[in-house]
Amino acid sequence: MDTAFLAKTALFKNVPPEEIQVRMHCLGGVVRSYEKGSYIHYAGDVVHTVSMVLSGKVIIENDDLWGNRNLLGQIGPGELFAEAYACAENEPLLINVLAFAIALLLTRGMHGTNAFRTIFFLPNLIGGIVLGYIWQILLNGLLSSWGKSLLALNATYGFWGLIILMCWQQIGYMMIIYIAGLQNVPVDLVEAARIDGATSSQILFKIKIPMVMPSVTICTFLTLTNSFKLFDQNLSLTAGEPAKQSMMLAYNIYDTFYARSGPQWKGIGQAKAVVFFLFVVVISLLQLHFTRSKEVQA
Repeated sequence: MDTAFLAKTALFKNVPPEEIQVRMHCLGGVVRSYEKGSYIHYAGDVVHTVSMVLSGKVIIENDDLWGNRNLLGQIGPGELFAEAYACAENEPLLINVLAFAIALLLTRGMHGTNAFRTIFFLPNLIGGIVLGYIWQILLNGLLSSWGKSLLALNATYGFWGLIILMCWQQIGYMMIIYIAGLQNVPVDLVEAARIDGATSSQILFKIKIPMVMPSVTICTFLTLTNSFKLFDQNLSLTAGEPAKQSMMLAYNIYDTFYARSGPQWKGIGQAKAVVFFLFVVVISLLQLHFTRSKEVQA
């Protein structure tokens, strides 16, 4: 691995080459080669890694409804790609997918859609502390009836409990934003696609989703930042138990600053808060840049 080249990139700026080697080993970094014209990622792939171009170039492109290939960007040596997908947590992705699916159902002109919109939006009006205690009672009751350990005794159950709670709270709010975006998709564009023989799935993936990308940008930003700020739900649902294994970042900073005695812990808590703030800003800016690059105009 060429550490001298990596030291010149923005990601490893001012980092000594020997330190770069240690960090790459800890992160499990590998070097891969691709033939010219081959594909690295396809649309819809689940990406878990951040990639950097060492030599050559990577082209980001998409195909529209009529088969035309559009160039969206070009990545050169030393630049990153797929970072927004790799850094996104499962929770924001799950919230956005479910919210978009519900929005699609509620924009089909079915009876009672206004009532359903209100019902789905109501959890967003309830405070996180209250929701945490409500779901703690519900989930612990279910786990007890099934003979399983309680949320505070099993970190895995506690983690999935947090995901269920956050999805239930945020899906309704994101659904409203997606409904507004779907209602702004030009009807004549959809009708023209149907006349040209486009199927429902092609209309969805080639017309509706690209046209609602501004809504996707907003919802992804909100869910991503909310997932990092998760505190009151974590406090009331699991309180970080067992042994702080279900403690999220914001709660960990609070615990470091207030739950431990000694001035050194105050300093550590402050340092964690600053690093946490910078990390959230960087991730949010990367996400905004990536999703905005996918937006199209009607």
